[in-house]
Amino acid sequence: MRFAIFGKPTETVNYVRWITAFGAIPEVTRNPEDLAACDALLLPGGGDITPAFFGEQNHGSRNIDTRLDILQFQALDLALERNMPVLGICKGMQVINVGLGGSIIQDLDPYARKRHAYENGDRHHASAIRKDSWLYRLYGCKTIVNSAHHQALGRLGRGLDVVQVCPADGCVEAISHETLPVIGVQWHPERINGEKTGTDGSKILSYFSEFLLSGRRPG
Repeated sequence: MRFAIFGKPTETVNYVRWITAFGAIPEVTRNPEDLAACDALLLPGGGDITPAFFGEQNHGSRNIDTRLDILQFQALDLALERNMPVLGICKGMQVINVGLGGSIIQDLDPYARKRHAYENGDRHHASAIRKDSWLYRLYGCKTIVNSAHHQALGRLGRGLDVVQVCPADGCVEAISHETLPVIGVQWHPERINGEKTGTDGSKILSYFSEFLLSGRRPG
């Protein structure tokens, strides 16, 4: 099983380690054509998406790489055309949302930002999971997640459902598509400390691979 990790080698080390430990083959690339030789697309975390892609001026977005944004949107489009399974993590979930016509809250309010934004390490907070969702099958109705983001999903993209939120502020923590094999999480299962949080991030990859092999949609 080969995963296309669509990002920069210097920024995807944790994802390579995570997928390798799972027993799959990681392929770090920024070439959409490389998807043809892969079984699934992983859109990793990173900087903020260029606001013009969701029709806004910059109101707090930073660490923007428009060239990478364009390539990631191209990779997402190709994956969707081929019905290829897609997993988005942090920025990757936001790429899925914007790619399907959604928007981004460019800077959380100070109270929410204190709860979610990276500061000398990941933040940790409780989350609530929708009972009839794919994520509920993995963790039940609640779990602790790690956060390293100052932005959040705004308007949902076409066909997307919210399956996990932060109950303190409503920040969307996970999504899935109604009909396509596409899921995303705002947190970081590839590096979450299971001993500290009680949350096993490898369950995300196990589930993703399960419906990757079976051809089923999330649910």
